[in-house]
Amino acid sequence: MNIYNLTRDEMEEYFVSHGSKKFHADQLFSWLYEKRISSISEITDIKKEMLDQLSRDFSFSKLKLVQVERDKDVCKYLFELFDGEHIEAVLMKHDYGNSVCVSSQVGCNMGCKFCESGRRKKVRNLEAWEMVTQLLMIEEDLKDRVSHVVVMGIGEPFDNYDNLLKFFSIINHSKGLAIGARHITVSTCGIVPKILEFSNFPLQINLAISLHAPNDTLRNKIMPINKAYPLKELMKALEIYLKKTNRRITFEYILLNGINDTEDCALELAHLVGHLNCYVNLIPYNETNNLEFKRSNTVQIMKFYDILKKNRVAVTIRREFGGKISAACGQLRSKKEEL
Repeated sequence: MNIYNLTRDEMEEYFVSHGSKKFHADQLFSWLYEKRISSISEITDIKKEMLDQLSRDFSFSKLKLVQVERDKDVCKYLFELFDGEHIEAVLMKHDYGNSVCVSSQVGCNMGCKFCESGRRKKVRNLEAWEMVTQLLMIEEDLKDRVSHVVVMGIGEPFDNYDNLLKFFSIINHSKGLAIGARHITVSTCGIVPKILEFSNFPLQINLAISLHAPNDTLRNKIMPINKAYPLKELMKALEIYLKKTNRRITFEYILLNGINDTEDCALELAHLVGHLNCYVNLIPYNETNNLEFKRSNTVQIMKFYDILKKNRVAVTIRREFGGKISAACGQLRSKKEEL
């Protein structure tokens, strides 16, 4: 097993099971995530016998960084995994800190029609350590701390639920990466049972819903998940989530030219979400050569925005990054694997 796959509690159980002291878990977490050791031989406050046992039981390896594309305030990283597969992560520099968008799967089975990640099917889930080390390696390249994390890269996070929660536990822990729960956001296309389960998760992680259509007819066409969990079920689950957590939900809405960006769609969207504690994040589409969808023009984006504003829906337009790089989610991986 990879050492970065262990939560703080699992590490404590490991030491106790080998006749060692509980506090060694904090020491090892500190060596891994605060001092950033590259080898177990650097650890000086745990007995050699225990270190030898750790070396026998665990790998301390990370991912392989194979490519970085850089633009103003953004870097896109392509990582190679131990089995030769590839994933992406994106660093975005904001005035409030450094935010990283991490991947949770190799490929994706949700099949959203506009998504480059979904064009290439799911190969497997990422383990927690493969998500954690995305952040460690980006911080190493950045030579600065990551302050915010969004799980919105390749894959559907709630389709990899157990590994996702382990990832949250590790990066949130004070001896881990110490990233505050309210600085972490997970996005789902709408897997209703997992939304309900997530409402009981103790950490105050932010929830974002990839909505992208205001009615079932349109959403069925561009997001197959809607046929399994239509909007009525999704909205009911979100109302339960809000009642339990009292945390505001984000609705992500990619604007696709002539498809979901009409004034009627804006009015429907306002009616659908206007009663919830939420805000809508409008996202200008990143076009790719492999998909036929086109970006809405700026005038249409602003019309859509204004309609939501007039109907008292909190709304933002996502700041655009990466105009000179492979900005679309999954695009850099596709380029690498389709050469």
